[in-house]
Amino acid sequence: MLPSLLYKINENQLSLQAAIMELTIWVEQRGSAEVAGNVRSALQTIDRNEEFIKMTLAVPMTPE
Repeated sequence: MLPSLLYKINENQLSLQAAIMELTIWVEQRGSAEVAGNVRSALQTIDRNEEFIKMTLAVPMTPE
């Protein structure tokens, strides 16, 4: 059950990232390139961690 929960949390995180990126593009188009750049920098953390999260979720968990 824990892997399913973690998968769903990761899925939510990626959905939020996509929504925030849409807002970032909207802000940038209205002349706030600095704000958009700051948001993109913050979202890079999700990108950096995504592959590790996927690999971790793919590893079968042993019962405790």
